Amino acid sequence: MLAGLISVLMTQRGLASLILSASIATIIGAWTYEHLGYLPCELCYKERVPYYAAFLLAPVAAMAAQNGRLALARGAFWLMALLFAGDVALSIYHSGVEWKIFAGPSDCSGPLTTAATVDDFMQQLRNVKVVRCDEPNLWVMGLTLANWNVVVCAALAGVAALAGLRSTRR
Repeated sequence: MLAGLISVLMTQRGLASLILSASIATIIGAWTYEHLGYLPCELCYKERVPYYAAFLLAPVAAMAAQNGRLALARGAFWLMALLFAGDVALSIYHSGVEWKIFAGPSDCSGPLTTAATVDDFMQQLRNVKVVRCDEPNLWVMGLTLANWNVVVCAALAGVAALAGLRSTRR
């Protein structure tokens, strides 16, 4: 039974499903943390882009592989591999910002609209919560979410690259 599951997972469709499932789980996890009050910083939002891209690319890769359009499937897998590998680099940078190795982004997140008066401006400042990239607000098993994102994205980049290397229809 385990051998059968492994053989299905090693197909391009299976690998695409794995990437899609992991991406959905990661984003649901991020949204759950937000709902619990752990607000993401600007870099956290940027680190979500490959996951959202996988929502489209993984089904395209799976359907293309199923229909024998192997070049399209490989292209989708390699694009996901590149996106996740780029996210590994961004997450390493973010981790370095958290550890005070690198300077973080100079701009802040949080909406500020034009204030008519100084009092309106001061009220806006009281209501806007800026989340700093260099101060992680959540640690899970000794690692920040940026640290965990390095691990998850490296694994997904590897899975996508493995699927991109597969040359036969399965």
